[in-house]
Amino acid sequence: MLNLTSPKNVQGAERAASIIGGLALLGNGIRTGGLSGVLQMAVGGMAIFRGATGHCELKRILDEKKEHTNDIQRYSHMPLDSESHSPDFQSQKALPDSTPMGHEARPNTP
Repeated sequence: MLNLTSPKNVQGAERAASIIGGLALLGNGIRTGGLSGVLQMAVGGMAIFRGATGHCELKRILDEKKEHTNDIQRYSHMPLDSESHSPDFQSQKALPDSTPMGHEARPNTP
């Protein structure tokens, strides 16, 4: 469900493009008619609403997913605890990547 109290996530030229594109789709859908015209009118109406309100639920959901993938990529190189106790690492004093967590940007900082 659309939450209009959340901060706007569509601004400026993107809003204008949504309104202009939505009006074009709406007009073309009216001229075309049939099922194709109805679909064009529906998509055009959604684009007009997106531009008029400044809210886009799809963009909000994708932005949230994008924020969570950064953490996954950041720590994906670190071995699991079970890997560090495997026979492959018994002869080594330190793991191949022994940078403490949180110090990736400054590896020499204790």
